[in-house]
Amino acid sequence: MIRRVVRQSKFRHVFGQAVKNDQCYDDIRVSRVTWDSAFCAVNPKFVAIIIEASGGGAFLVLPLQKTGRIDKAYPTVCGHTGPVLDIDWCPHNDHVIASGSEDCTVMVWQIPENGLVAALSEPVVVLEGHSKRVGIVTWHPTARNVLLSAGCDNVIIIWNVGTGEALITLDDIHPDVIYSACWNRNGTLICTACKDKKVRVIDPRKDKVIAEKDKAHEGARPMRAIFLANGNIFTTGFSRMSERQLALWNPKNMDDPISVHEMDTSNGVLLPFYDPDTNIVYLCGKGDSSIRYFEITDEAPYVHYLNTFSSKEPQRGVGYMPKQGLDVNKCEIARFYKLHERKCEPIIMTVPRKSDLFQDDLYPDTAGPDCALEAEEWFEGKNGEPILISLKHGYVPGKNRDLKVVKKNVLDHKVPQKVEETSAPQKPASPQFTRKNEIKLEELLREVKSLRDLVTLQDRRIAKLEEQVAKVAI
Repeated sequence: MIRRVVRQSKFRHVFGQAVKNDQCYDDIRVSRVTWDSAFCAVNPKFVAIIIEASGGGAFLVLPLQKTGRIDKAYPTVCGHTGPVLDIDWCPHNDHVIASGSEDCTVMVWQIPENGLVAALSEPVVVLEGHSKRVGIVTWHPTARNVLLSAGCDNVIIIWNVGTGEALITLDDIHPDVIYSACWNRNGTLICTACKDKKVRVIDPRKDKVIAEKDKAHEGARPMRAIFLANGNIFTTGFSRMSERQLALWNPKNMDDPISVHEMDTSNGVLLPFYDPDTNIVYLCGKGDSSIRYFEITDEAPYVHYLNTFSSKEPQRGVGYMPKQGLDVNKCEIARFYKLHERKCEPIIMTVPRKSDLFQDDLYPDTAGPDCALEAEEWFEGKNGEPILISLKHGYVPGKNRDLKVVKKNVLDHKVPQKVEETSAPQKPASPQFTRKNEIKLEELLREVKSLRDLVTLQDRRIAKLEEQVAKVAI
């Protein structure tokens, strides 16, 4: 029925296209673990992929430009003693990633500026508190260093990563395995989907369920639930007849859904990826070879089918690029990193436009990398809306922005602090002053390195352009 609805929308003709072979990441042994997470996480600098690893758990972290065949000896992040089940990049620092594993721990890693040059087995911090495997990790959208983890012990823990403490433990809300957990836009609430077929809206700081829906989807297979920008909840699941469904709910009245749609009878779990700026939900089924996308609006039928991107190969998992990493000059509104058995293939979604000018309607201001709150403020009860940035200049502000995020981050200085404690203090009178100088020096060095990298890139670009001009002249 939803296919027949014809209505005005600038996203009715979103054009999906896989990149050329030389822009894929080849020869990657994607993890075979039977867990319904995306197995891939992307940010404007790196793509991280959970891989097969003997004797523990590991994932690859590749700079985006490191395409082509990936050497088997390429260094990995390999500190877990059991398979890695989920990974998530910190939204406020492009070099920090969290991982949850079958070894019951969560680890937070600091990736070097230009990617790994050697295997990384020492995390910045190990978060221990779960008694069974940890299948979900997700960062707070607006507070720095706040991380949520959910395990097969049916417990949700919210950590202050800067101090390594578990400050909130929700251990009596879910009687069964938690399938998904998602923050709302400003991080005041979380919504979860559980094996008991309930979708719950929880205020974590009050340890209180403020809304729930029993049998949101009646089928026995896993559900997913995510918050939309307006506070409504979007769920995917299965009907009693094992048909895949999607539904829209208002948390203020969960008795009946705003909208329900039957999809098909495939048995792959639908992973929803949501763009709050354009109100588009992309559904990627594990084992499917397609990505369907829908626009959510305020008028019936509320969930409008837009189109489907199809390819031949089924997907083992999918990474979703945040808005800042997209190419605004090509009217790119989404980019997925589709995992095959042995490779990762970027898929670009664009809205064809004739004009070369910046398309304001496609790119409203989006959540940037600056955080609105410190972890301590959030745990004390403060709230903060996402700090929005314009994408008008595409990648240009990216360099400075990254340095800004790193400056005050506890994660950055955790390792040097330990070194300082063990070394003999030479001037006990003013340790703070020396530390400040050290931090300032680190920042300056990082800035110089960043500028040097930028100059090298520009040199290469100029050389390429000169070659092209020479060819044209001939």
